[in-house]
Amino acid sequence: MTDAATFTPTPLSEILENCAYLDDWQDRMSYVIELGRTLPDLPEEKRTAENKVQGCASQVWLVTHAGEGADPVLTFEGESDAHIVRGLVAIVLSIFSGKTASQIAATDALDLFGKMGLIEFLTAQRANGLRSMVKRIQDQAALRLKG
Repeated sequence: MTDAATFTPTPLSEILENCAYLDDWQDRMSYVIELGRTLPDLPEEKRTAENKVQGCASQVWLVTHAGEGADPVLTFEGESDAHIVRGLVAIVLSIFSGKTASQIAATDALDLFGKMGLIEFLTAQRANGLRSMVKRIQDQAALRLKG
């Protein structure tokens, strides 16, 4: 299995295409769980309070790595202890990892989740957790843009 630092997420275009093909919400949720299985485990030393995403009912950790410059490329590692949420983490990484801070700040991830047909099937707690993950990543991007 790939380690978290060298993990390459499933391309967003592939996820969007697969979700468009899946009519049934149960099939979509199964696909989300499958995506979560592709995530490598986050090393224990990275499962810290600092990396834990607040606002998620299940445990979620996100680690940010930033390149150099005024608009650095950010990459992310993430994990969750819940199957569906782990899949949502995988999708969030597909949306944001490898993008510049300004691209991340300009991305409407919730709109993309809507286009995937996933938002309406998430429980209120999972939707709040998803928003917390997106906010955390966009806050990290904004922080890098300010210098």
